[in-house]
Parts: sequence; structure tokens; C-alpha cells
Amino acid sequence: MGTSLTRAAQWAASDSGGGQLESTPMNDTLLNEILRFVENFSSQNPQEAEVVFEEPLQWRTTLASSDFTADYDISESDVESQEKDDEGRSLLSLSSPIVCVRNFNQLSKLVRVANERKLQEVQACVEENRKPMVKILGPNFANLHKAAKADKGKEQQQGKDADVKVKLLRLLQHADKQILRRLMKEISEKVELNPTAVKKEVEFLKNICSTGENRLLKLVRYTSDYEFPNGCRAPLWRQLEGEMFYLVIEPYDTETLYITCSTTGVFFNMGIKPEGDEIAYERTSEVFKDLVSLLKSKSQVFAENIDSQEFRDPPPPRTAKPHVELVDAQTQLSLKRSDKNDPSRWKDPSLAGEADEKKNGKDSENDKKDGSKSKAFSESSFADHLSSLRNKTSRQQADLFSETSSESNESYEEEEQPVRRQRNTDQPSDYWQIQKLVKYLRAGDQTATLLTLYALMDYDLKQETYHLAMQDSGGLKVLTNILHLEEVNLQLGSLGILREISHNAQTRRAIVDNGGLRSIVNILDSRNKDVKALAAETIANLTSFRRARRTVRKYNGISKLTKLLDCSADLTNVDPKQEKDVEVARFGVLALWSCSKSPKNKEAIRKAGAIPLLGRLLKSPQMNMLIPVVGILQNCASEESCKAAIQTEGMIKDLVQNLSIDNDQLRIHCANVIFQCAENKQTRTAVNEHKGLPALVSLLNKTDNKQLMAAATGAVWKCSLSPENLDVFQDYKVLETLIGLLTNQPEQVLVNVVGAVAEFAQRPANKIIIRKCGGLKPLVRLLIGRNEALLVNVTRVVEACATDLDNMAIIQELDGIRWVWSLLKNPSPDVQSSAAWALCPCIENAKEAGEMVSSLMGAMELVIDLLKSSDDSVLASMCAVVAKIAKDKYNLAVLTDYEVVSLLAKLTDKPNDSLRCHLAQAVAQCCTWRNNRAAFGEAGVVPPLAHYLKSQDMKVRHSTVLALHQLSKEPNNCIIMHGEGVVKPLIHFMGSDDEKVRNAAADCVRNIRVLFPGQTRAKKSAPKSPNQN
Repeated sequence: MGTSLTRAAQWAASDSGGGQLESTPMNDTLLNEILRFVENFSSQNPQEAEVVFEEPLQWRTTLASSDFTADYDISESDVESQEKDDEGRSLLSLSSPIVCVRNFNQLSKLVRVANERKLQEVQACVEENRKPMVKILGPNFANLHKAAKADKGKEQQQGKDADVKVKLLRLLQHADKQILRRLMKEISEKVELNPTAVKKEVEFLKNICSTGENRLLKLVRYTSDYEFPNGCRAPLWRQLEGEMFYLVIEPYDTETLYITCSTTGVFFNMGIKPEGDEIAYERTSEVFKDLVSLLKSKSQVFAENIDSQEFRDPPPPRTAKPHVELVDAQTQLSLKRSDKNDPSRWKDPSLAGEADEKKNGKDSENDKKDGSKSKAFSESSFADHLSSLRNKTSRQQADLFSETSSESNESYEEEEQPVRRQRNTDQPSDYWQIQKLVKYLRAGDQTATLLTLYALMDYDLKQETYHLAMQDSGGLKVLTNILHLEEVNLQLGSLGILREISHNAQTRRAIVDNGGLRSIVNILDSRNKDVKALAAETIANLTSFRRARRTVRKYNGISKLTKLLDCSADLTNVDPKQEKDVEVARFGVLALWSCSKSPKNKEAIRKAGAIPLLGRLLKSPQMNMLIPVVGILQNCASEESCKAAIQTEGMIKDLVQNLSIDNDQLRIHCANVIFQCAENKQTRTAVNEHKGLPALVSLLNKTDNKQLMAAATGAVWKCSLSPENLDVFQDYKVLETLIGLLTNQPEQVLVNVVGAVAEFAQRPANKIIIRKCGGLKPLVRLLIGRNEALLVNVTRVVEACATDLDNMAIIQELDGIRWVWSLLKNPSPDVQSSAAWALCPCIENAKEAGEMVSSLMGAMELVIDLLKSSDDSVLASMCAVVAKIAKDKYNLAVLTDYEVVSLLAKLTDKPNDSLRCHLAQAVAQCCTWRNNRAAFGEAGVVPPLAHYLKSQDMKVRHSTVLALHQLSKEPNNCIIMHGEGVVKPLIHFMGSDDEKVRNAAADCVRNIRVLFPGQTRAKKSAPKSPNQN
């Protein structure tokens, strides 16, 4: 509460120098944060709460003696606590209206006594104790710089008491930083956009467009090339409305986006053209804080890739954060720079404010110059960062530890090697201060090293200057070496810094390159739980790129992290002794979550026995435990072995229960695990048994959360594969809901929605519902897309719906057959096959189907080309299409001219039963053209077909009987059939239950009997040629 009071608190002006806190939202937040810290301090840190303050905190209180309980000695207006310090002084004393408190334990009790007046008491305490750190710990202990240089013989703090005070200092500093971060966040949310910030973000997006095959956007451009002197490109009359730019952005997976950038944020417009239109400027969406957030909401491809790549953090779209003191801009800059230049900056935060006040007026002019240099450095660093994304080093391409291709694709962007920042000799003062402290780390004794570590923590560890100074001075290597020492406090200090700085991409790589990750993995074997927790949290930060994840696996880090998960079996009733074990387990889960992005690590996690332990942690009531646990399960569920383990451990019940918890992130992970595991019938049954289907249905209403929609619709799709689940969904009218989601959704949601609709469409009654709810029109529109999975699912729906004549009429009216036929040109075999299957009922049920097929330009050529495919599923579906087309004599003549007979004959040696079935149907239909019967016989089709009669598949045998029946109308074919021994099996088929098959078998035997003897006699009576004598 030192830095937050000296820098963030807003004080009313006072001649006396004391002053009161102003009534502002900033101060309200500050007081509430301090109150929360004090209230929970004694319960969370009982040992540190007993530390006696060097000087008591005193203030004028509104409490009276009647407010205190029997735990105090009460006499009229005076109160004294029964607890005393070593000198016999009461730890709390009230002599109305002054109250004195000497430790946090009594401070927490006093706040509880105050009840609704507790915020008023906190404010009075803050106003009358402007330097609480000095009073709590004393000026000598708080001055870390002096303490670090003190002689060992003059040290005042020894043994256990010193350690407790050090811990108390760390807790206070940590709380101070948390308060400042909260206040800074609130300020940053109120800062408006300006032209410079927006242009930087646009340049960032343009860089993404120019990164070759990894580009995320097709195009980013302004609607106007003219720029006004103020940096804006919007017309002057629109600038009065706060609008600055209009952009046109083309993502890969959605339509062109027209965007307005204003001072209040960015949003979609109605399509502004260079000439301008009054209506076009209207806002058509909510306001987003920056362009990246807006694009994430609209483009699924952009959202998935920008979060996983090294350039996922775009340039800050908002103006630089002002100093948290609410004063004029010049004073802000002076305070900021004087604070950095003051050598006492790295001392206790409570002492820094006094020095700041002395230097403000004197150095403001120089400080402004330094501030501009610092800003320039930050901007050049970002430009270097963008250019580094286009350079991948050959060293990483030749990495000895190669991973699978799936992992390479998944984290390609994380292997981009950041280019080293250009050296700048004119560095800020913090840069040199940090380098000096690193020297103390190398040369100092144990006490000096410990205090230097705390001094380093006092800096803003997120600043670029800090990271650059640590790397240039070799500080990362020093911090890594400290981990090899046996002193726990030194290990904790080093890990505390490594944890914070590992959020920076370049620093992460530097730590891994210096062997720091290996040292952190080794320290997981420590007996100290705080060390293990910090080490695991640091690993979670470091393993954001592939090489780091390999390193963890290589040095047995997966097994060590898995051991951390073994904590209390009953997480709903955890005693204070087990709380630390649960906390260690939570950080272990976070580390495994990060590591589980690699395919090999997923298998290593399973082999290490983590799945059963994750199943136990899945019952935890803590949200910060549940989310990473389910995150690991989601990543591992892509592996078949892990799916089986999840099912075996009975986790489906817990996953279903978690769907009812009001946390969207948790629901997303749970639904995704069900989505991936529900391909297994047992999983689908378990979801139904544990009442998970209604929970999934309720998530379909969360249309504003696209990630949740994708997960929920995916789970619904896979669960609908079971008929009993489909019955439940029917009761909840899920089909009607899904049809309403066929528009204005990201592609991933559409893939899942259409997949589920395809399962519903297998039932005749649902085909009518799809038509009546207007689902056919949006489905036909989706045939124009490029997403392969979506096209496969859409054609499945069309195939099912086309069997209904009323639906077929609508599909034909919407020109759906032409769009389905055009999908035969798609390079994906899955799309080709699915489109061909959809064409079969369309051709069969369309009005004037023969004329319709012949009117399609190039339709026959496509069919002939695909009969040369190497994919059996494509060949089977195309044979089915040929069988439908050949029912029209004109189209059959065209196919014959394209030599369809020879192409079909070449497929007879294929072993695939599905292909054989439809091939036989195609042969039977083509034989209605008389000349084709003889052509098939000459092409050698009859012997393979005779062999088909021995197939185990009944459909193959029946189709073959029909084909042989048509071929038997050619006498020469009868001879071949008789020689192949088809008569006996055909006689067997005369007893078939299928009348069509039964008649075909009988006619075929008859033809052989009638035509075969006559053809034989004709051959015998034929005169011999002279060459035969």
C-alpha cells in the first residue's frame, strides 16, 4: 500500500500537507481493494498477521467501546486487546476517538467489528498514515538498498523472525502491485482511440496479409487514399461525429467486411464507398475496442489463428496509458520520469514518493525529453517485432527433436524466431539500474542476493526495458543458476521473477535457450510446495511454443507435473493442511494444459497416469481448477487412446454436470470434450443417461458466444448419431432451433449445425419440418462455400431431402442440382463422393430429369473424368450416378459415346463391396443399350461379375444378378456365364424374397438354357477356314 497510495490515490489540496482523499471512482476502487486485502489477510496468512508493526497505525475512529466484544478489556471509553506484544503493549488500544493497531490480526478484527462502517475506517486509516510501509516494517528494513549493503554483524533481523518479515514484505508488495494493476486496467478502459493508434493496428493487419501461405486475411485497405492533416481519412462532416477511418477487410471464411474506426471504438457499417452515402455510414453492430476483437467475432479462421501465433498480440490500439495520478499531462510525465531516474526507485515503494515530490519541479524539462525517447524506443521495438515474424531461422528447421506434422502445423507461428532488437545506447535509467542489480546478484552473499531479488521484483516486469536489460546483462542465466542453490527463499525469488518475465515471447525463448527450462523442470522435485507451485506456473508460461514443450517431455517433466496432481481425494472438503497441495495441483494442471498442445505430449500425459488424476480433480468446486482440467481433456480427446481413458474413468457424468455451471469458458471445454468423445456409442449413451442432452439444448440459445455455439452444436451433432438421443432432441424441438442457426454463423458453427440437421433428415417426418421451417433455401446457399466439411454435410442433407418430392421441387427451383453438380469439380474426394450421392435422388426425383441432366454444360464430361479417380468412395458414388443417368436413353447414348463401357470394365477387379454393388447396377442399366451388352462381354466383364455372386454382401449379390440378367441377352455372354458356373447360384436366387431379383435370376437361367445350346451348335456347324486344315 505504499506505491498505490503515493501514485494512485487522489488527494484533495491542503496547506497542511496532510489532506483527505477525494471522492472519486478511482479512490473508491483503491479503498475497496485495500479493505479486501485487510479483511482476508489474517485468515490467509496467519503467521505474517502476527508480526508486530514497528510503529502503530493511528487514526480517528468512529467506533466506540460498546462496539467491541469480550475479547477486549473495556472500561467506559477505553478499550485494550488482551493480546500483548513482547514489551507488554496492547496490540489494539482505543482511547476515544484515537485507535492504535500494532499488527494485521488486530486490524482484520477491527474491520470486522466496524461492519457497515469498515470502508469509512479504512479511509480514515489511509488518510492519517500516508506511509504505512514505513510504520509496519520500519525505515531501515523497508530500505532494501541500504539493507543489501549492511554489514553482517549489524543485521537486526535474524532467524525465523527475519524470514517472516521478508514474507510479509513480499505479501505487501504483491498486494500493492495487484491494486495498481486493477487501477491501471480501469484507466486503460477509459482511454479513447486516436488516428495514430488505429493506423498502427491497420499496418499490423496488413503485415498478416503479406505473410505468404500463413496469411490470415485476403485484403486490408482504406476506402479513401486522401489523408487530412490530422491523420484522419473520413470526410470532415463525419469527423465531427468522431469517425476517423473506413476500412474494407476481406477474411477467408466470410463476406467482405466494411468497418468504421471512431474515437469510441470500431464497428461495422453498411458498406461505405468512396463517394459516400448517408445510409451507408449507419452502424450495424456493437462497438468493439479494437480491430482484432472485431475480426475475431466475425471470422472463425482469424480467431483461431491469431490466438495461436506469435504475432497474436497486435500493437496497442489505445493511446499510451497515462500515469495513474489524475493530474495534468505535464505533471504526469514529470512524475513518471523523475520516479525512474531516482536511485531510490528500487527501494521500498513507501519511500519513493518523498523523493518524487522533491524532484518534480526541477527536472520536468529534461524528463519530457527522456519520455519522448522512451516512447520512440517502444515504437521501434514493435516495428522490429513485426518484421521478425517473416523470418524463420534455419537452425530451427534443422532441430534434432523433430515433431509430428500435426504439431508443426498447429504451432508453426510459435517457431518464428524474433529478431534481436536494435541496440540503443540512449537507454532509460531503469535499463542501467537493472544491470547494476544483476551485478549484485552475481557478487553478493546470500542475504544481499535475496534482497536484490526483491528489488528486481519492484520494477514493472512487463516493460520492454526490463526484458532487454535482463537479456543484455546475462540476468536470465544468473536467475537460472540461483535455482541450483539449496536456499528456498532464493529459489522462490528467482522463480517469482522468471514467472513474470516469461509472459514476454522473446524472453521465453531466451530462457529456454539458456537451459533455464531444464533447471525449472528439475526443481519440480523440491520438497517445498511453494517452489513446486511457482515452477509449475513458470513452465505453463514458457511452454507456449513447440520447442519448449519438447524440452519438458525430454527431461521427464510430464511425469513430474503429473505427480503434482495427486492431492486430496475429496476436493469439496479440504482442510487447511491440504489447501497448499490443492494449490500446487492447480499450477501443475496449468502447466500440463500448456504442454498438451503437442501430440506426443498428449500420449505422454496418458502414459504418466494423468487421466485418472484429472478425473478426480474434475470434481473440484474451484473454477480456476476446473477450467484447465477440462482444457487438458479437450486437447487430449483428439487421441483415440485418451478418448477411451476418459470414458473408462467415468468422466462423462462430471462433464455433463459442469455444463450447468454458469461459466461460458468451462462450458466450451466440456462441450468440446463431449463433441470429440461422442463418436463412441457408449459416450453418447452416457450423456443421455446423465441428463446431458437438455443441458446441451439450453446452450443453443447462447448465440452471442460463437465459441460456445461451435462446441454445443458439435456435441449435439455427435450425440444425435444415436436414435434414442434423436428422440430426446425431437421432444425439445432441436431441429427447429438448428434451422434458425443456418444463417449469420461462423463456418465452424455451420459445419456442426448442418451435420446435426443431416442426422435429423434421415427420418421422413423431419424432411417435412425442414421444408416448412424454410431450411432448404439457406442450405442450398451453403453449397456455394469452400469449407470441405461444411460441403460434405450440406450434400448429405440435400441427399436425404431430395427423396421427398415436395422438397425436390424446391431444390430444383433454387437451382440446387446445378450447385451440387458443380461440387464434382471440387478437389476433395470426400466432397466429390458426397456430392455424387446427393445427385442420385435428385436425378431420380427431378422433373424431366433426363433433359435436366443433358442441359447441364459439361456434366457428362465430369462423370467420365471421375470414373478415372483412384478413390474407391468416389468411384462407387459415380457408378451410382451413372446408373441413374443411364435410365434416359439419350443420356445413355452420350455416355456410350464417351466410352463408359470400357471405364466400367476397368473397375471390375476392385475389391471394395460398395463399389462392386453400384458398379453392377451401372452395368445392368447400361446394358439396356443393346450394343453395350456385347461390348461388356468383349471387355471381360462377365467373369468378374460371376465371381461377385460369392460375395458376403447381399446387396452385391442382388445387384450382380440384375447385371447378369441384362448381359445374358447377348448369346456370347451366355457361353461365358455357363463356363463360369453361374447357373447353380442363380437357381438359388430363384428363391429370393426380392421379386425383382427372383425374376431376374429365372430369366437369366432361361436365357442361358435357350441361347447357349444354339450358340454352341452354330459354332460347331460353321465351316473351317483353310488355315485350320
